[in-house]
Amino acid sequence: MTVVVDDKRKVPARQLLALREFRRLLYLRFSSQWADGLFQTGLAGAVIFNPERGADPLTIATGFTALLLPYSIVGPFAGALLDRWDRRRVLVVASLLRAGLILTATIGLLAGAPSGLLFLMSLMVLGVTRFMGSGLSAALPHVVPERNLVQANSIAVTLGSIVAVFGGGCAIALRKVFGEDDYGSGITTSFAIVGTVLAVLFAVKFERGKLGPDQVDEPAGTFMAVARGLFDGARAAWRAPRVVAGFVALFAHRISQSIALLMAVLLMRYYFTDFGWLKAGLTGLGEIAAFAGVGIFIAGLVTPKLVDRFGRHPTVIGALLLVAAAMAGLGLPMTLPTMLGAAFLMFGAGQVIKLCVDAVIQADIGDESRGRVFSLYDMFFNVTQVAAIAVAAAVIPANGHSHGLIVATIVFYLLGAVGYVFASRRDHAAHVV
Repeated sequence: MTVVVDDKRKVPARQLLALREFRRLLYLRFSSQWADGLFQTGLAGAVIFNPERGADPLTIATGFTALLLPYSIVGPFAGALLDRWDRRRVLVVASLLRAGLILTATIGLLAGAPSGLLFLMSLMVLGVTRFMGSGLSAALPHVVPERNLVQANSIAVTLGSIVAVFGGGCAIALRKVFGEDDYGSGITTSFAIVGTVLAVLFAVKFERGKLGPDQVDEPAGTFMAVARGLFDGARAAWRAPRVVAGFVALFAHRISQSIALLMAVLLMRYYFTDFGWLKAGLTGLGEIAAFAGVGIFIAGLVTPKLVDRFGRHPTVIGALLLVAAAMAGLGLPMTLPTMLGAAFLMFGAGQVIKLCVDAVIQADIGDESRGRVFSLYDMFFNVTQVAAIAVAAAVIPANGHSHGLIVATIVFYLLGAVGYVFASRRDHAAHVV
């Protein structure tokens, strides 16, 4: 069966997998995200749930900062490079670089390196990973029809997230085999190299220039192109009202999700105990990841249908309100079963929002600026996550039990819904004019 990518007609979602280049991009994403899930979970086990180390709210917040903030600083510059360099070559080189960095982090774990040094190593690994993620998102419109971007994102991002969860599950299983100390953690994280090598093999199969950019809207000098990446990305995003509205919704979601993640780690580490077949500790975090993964998977199935039936605006607003209700009904009781239910709805609804925003960026932002906008996207929301976690760490009890922070997440979701409505009016006014 042959599907013409350049045709503007909408291809049935089930036929997207008939597109060879789309399948290849999926395999590349899956390999990368499996390695990402395994590495992050292995690192969390090494630092937070390692019997040889201790972890208080400040240590955990520092770990999140190490994973998020550095790429937030270089993100705009990476975006300029994604809009200047052949994205196929970027994905190949970045995958090779990440394999080397994972090997270095593994050696650090095996040698019993202090937590601060491990955070420094992991920050470089995750920085390259985020760079690759921006490249994959910017490349997607080159392998599917424009009208199928929501469906393509549902498949790519949703299944990719599930594969990352599976990678995390593999890390938990490997820790059971090799041990939960520094040595076992080091052996566990080393398996992430397999995923990065597979990513290289899939990336090199693309033809040069296949993933864009089709044209380069950059100064002749590389330094000037890099230096103006942030400004150009912000300008391109601001000129697209639907993108701005989506950013408002994601801003509220990322703040609330970050607070909830910090609470979940502390609750699983210090407050919750086993509840029947439900377990606390690192296994409990694996259960949260599993429930989140199911929510993400369902979101991938229903988002295109929700957008087709109700429209993008009602879908995003409904997702925000759903999580606010979930945090009130399931988060406030603060028991292990209800927190798992809250995770299911939070990550599921959050994925609905993300899929809608990704599709808007890919549709409304020109290819010459798309990489910079996606990098700006990562930078903005990573900084938001770091700030939210830092503030929460300063006030949260050592065991993570705080009804006040649950209420704060509810308020942010409600503010996000209101802000999205007001930002969307700018889009309506632009169409009227």
